[in-house]
Amino acid sequence: MSRPAPTQVAPGVHRLGDHVVNFYLIEDPDGLVLVDAGTPAHLEQLRTLLAGLDRSLGDVRAVLLTHGHADHTGLARPLREAGAELWIHERDDVILRDGPRSGMRHAKPERSMLPYLLRRPSALAVPLRLARDGAFTAPGVPGARVFYGDHVLKDVPGAPRAVALPGHTPGSAAYAFADRGLLFTGDALVTADGFSDRTGPTIVSRCFTHDSEAALRALDRLTELTELDADLLLPGHGEPFAGGIAAAARQARRFGAH
Repeated sequence: MSRPAPTQVAPGVHRLGDHVVNFYLIEDPDGLVLVDAGTPAHLEQLRTLLAGLDRSLGDVRAVLLTHGHADHTGLARPLREAGAELWIHERDDVILRDGPRSGMRHAKPERSMLPYLLRRPSALAVPLRLARDGAFTAPGVPGARVFYGDHVLKDVPGAPRAVALPGHTPGSAAYAFADRGLLFTGDALVTADGFSDRTGPTIVSRCFTHDSEAALRALDRLTELTELDADLLLPGHGEPFAGGIAAAARQARRFGAH
């Protein structure tokens, strides 16, 4: 199945992926950065975008992983082999090392998927698509660089700030590029959830969330970090949100855990 063409969502920022998951390429004068790494099936899409920029995989200096789930780490191995440094929160590094299937052990979801599928059988298309795309059979990747809490990644082009937001997984994180007014929220805050069929800012359904109470507390934490000053939120699932952090967090809290 062909992939949709990447779209530019901000100056020098390209959204890749498909209707299931997003990841992003950032052009910076000091080098290219990826936020998240899609699934193995997205490799050709990424190569095509890079070729259009007269670049290659070897020009990606860093890959910032928002968490260790299979739909966000699928290209971590080829990118690392091409020379990129991988970054991930220390608490999710074990998922990256042990491989995507280990997420069920290291970040066990609160609820079974079955009740969601009984209410909305069409949601089965999401895990089936990820399985076809090789998300669950990608190899584990050791050797990532880790951070333990909020941390400015001075070695990464653009010097983004990693923001620890545990809940979706123990090591879920966001990345803020303050000079661009951007916050990449991963799955700590999304704008589409295929299992609840919700659109707009929300947290992910409990069948894919490790600790929903912590995930809701993470929303409060986002609103407290006023120094982030992000105008545009770029989530792991769904459309960009241009209403600012406080408005997104309020809407997601109103939905609550589901």
